[in-house]
Amino acid sequence: MFEFAWLWALLLLPLPLLFLILPSKQKQQHAALRVPHLICNLSSTQGPSPTNKLRLATAVIVWLALVLSAARPQWLGEPVSIPTEGRDLMIAVDLSGSMKIDDMQVNGRQVDRLTMIKSVLNDFIQRRVGDRLGLILFADTAYLQAPLTYDRDTVSQLLSESLIGLVGEQTAIGDAIGLATKRFEAKEESNKVLILLTDGQNTAGNISPAQANELAVSNGVKIYTIGVGADKMLVRDFFGSRQVNPSQDLDENMLTEIATSTGGQYFRARDTQGLQSIYALLDELEPIARESQQMRPKKALFHYPLAFALILSVLMALVPLCFQLFRKKAEQ
Repeated sequence: MFEFAWLWALLLLPLPLLFLILPSKQKQQHAALRVPHLICNLSSTQGPSPTNKLRLATAVIVWLALVLSAARPQWLGEPVSIPTEGRDLMIAVDLSGSMKIDDMQVNGRQVDRLTMIKSVLNDFIQRRVGDRLGLILFADTAYLQAPLTYDRDTVSQLLSESLIGLVGEQTAIGDAIGLATKRFEAKEESNKVLILLTDGQNTAGNISPAQANELAVSNGVKIYTIGVGADKMLVRDFFGSRQVNPSQDLDENMLTEIATSTGGQYFRARDTQGLQSIYALLDELEPIARESQQMRPKKALFHYPLAFALILSVLMALVPLCFQLFRKKAEQ
């Protein structure tokens, strides 16, 4: 939307007309005020020539451009919401070798655990409008893939590009919690939430889950843990098909202890629908930051009429000089 910040400046538009109304003696006494002297030439005894008319029209245009510039024209963009809450939400995703197990289904297709997590987690990320999101990937150790940011699209893209085995084959749950806690330390005035998804138990890392849990509690980090993996799965071998439990290595006791000690909860995701309902519940437990304030970006446009007036004024001053030089050369 276009608007003038100082609309009252447009009242200056008829100011040059005062020089046509003032008596001639008063004009001589106030010579310093004769800025638009081209307009005053209208009251002279000489008839208006085509050149004077052109100069007068140019002066009027320059004056209009200057007044428009003084009124500060600007363009207002679309309203942009500003989050009023400082919610920081870190997501830690397990990339260990066991995430290759294809005991999940997405749209009727058998897929591995990481593929299912990506398909559901991306929808959850896009819903978190107004929250700062970060992404941690862990296996042999933990890596910060995306720092806390409002750019949800980038977080989703980095999650989609993650690969099983990218950071090893084991599971460093303690390192993932410790890294998230460290990233939260500088965020004093915020709700610190970690969502940790894993399908196994801690088998690697520099710190144990118990030590990392103590750090999280002391820093006020709330952790929601999600155990991923089906309870039953048919596998084929030389003797035929048999039923196994692909999640037998999942340490639910540890994940439950970590979540409850920090004020969070432990969830079990056995299939796609289960993970979707968990994320829906997380939306209720950790409401999205409401955006009660809005701002409209402003782009100043005053320099356009100002530059136009400057260029036109320079041309108006140079053209007569060029004509005089041309006449002198012609006379010579």
